[in-house]
Amino acid sequence: MSIGSVLDLLRPDFPDITISKIRFLESEGLICPERTPSGYRRFSVTDVERLRFVLTAQRDQYLPLKVIKEQLEAIDSGAATVGVREARARATGAGASGPGRAPGTADAHVTPLAPRRLGVVSGEVSPDELRTDHEIRVTRGDLLARAGIDEKFLTELVRAGLITPGPAGFFDTDAVTLARTARAMSEFGLEARHLRAFKLAADREAAMVAQIAAPLAKSRDAGARARAEETARELAALSLTLHTCLVKTSVRAALGG
Repeated sequence: MSIGSVLDLLRPDFPDITISKIRFLESEGLICPERTPSGYRRFSVTDVERLRFVLTAQRDQYLPLKVIKEQLEAIDSGAATVGVREARARATGAGASGPGRAPGTADAHVTPLAPRRLGVVSGEVSPDELRTDHEIRVTRGDLLARAGIDEKFLTELVRAGLITPGPAGFFDTDAVTLARTARAMSEFGLEARHLRAFKLAADREAAMVAQIAAPLAKSRDAGARARAEETARELAALSLTLHTCLVKTSVRAALGG
């Protein structure tokens, strides 16, 4: 397949995938597509499966590329643990004939894993809720329906700076997830104004990540922007891990654990 065909296969599940992203993953040794005599890339079904594995691990598990590459190498060598093999089956759609997956190529003994639960929001997280494509426009009415909130609550979230509509008045899918989470937290007595502290903390963490990643994007190298985006993603993942550990430790201490 051409790189354009690969984009068509992956975009339904990963709307933010770009040609530069695929080229960057190739430069990092995560995929190795063949080249035609004229230099054009040609991708196999295996290449697409590896891409799905990498993108799913980044999106769902926030894993750094170094760790993902080690997992792929373990799979290639046959030394992968059961957990890694199951993760690969989940990423490549084992047991189903999805886009980029040839029918009947799944390992018969592996059962795909269900999406992880995030936060206190009840129910499993759908693929749409895990996407990061901010160009997907959501109307105000659609946001209210999908998040299960009313106009008053949404207005409070906007006033608190937790949700910001775009210039045309539309929202993105992250706003839906945020509103749903805020609604779940309100059941514990937390109002939108109380959640402002989370927003301020997130802004400080984002500023720190940007301060480190931004200079990389200013380089004149061809892949500078892709490297900056990957650096920001990995720093954000580490930040989330650190934040989670600190909150868990503090909660245990507060409860006397």
